Amino acid sequence: MPIVNVGFQVIPKTKGDDSYEIVDKAIEVVQQAGVKYEVGPMETVMEGEMDHLIEIVKKAQEACITAGASEVMTYIKIHYRPEGVTIDEKIAKYR
Repeated sequence: MPIVNVGFQVIPKTKGDDSYEIVDKAIEVVQQAGVKYEVGPMETVMEGEMDHLIEIVKKAQEACITAGASEVMTYIKIHYRPEGVTIDEKIAKYR
């Protein structure tokens, strides 16, 4: 399977002002998954096999619920190319 990029943003619904802490729990799931990733101010982008990355997104959503969110809205973007696509090829010239 080709390497893809998956960008996702979780927006947890909370009763208080603790949404950053809940989003941190979603990012921890990504960090522990062992995939290449970049955390940005509006979304996290991961690189890997699509099915695996979608499973990580599902676990990140569940981490938000476990951390106290009553529900989570998740926005997902997928960059697919049959021969594969990497984070580095898209942002290396900016580093």
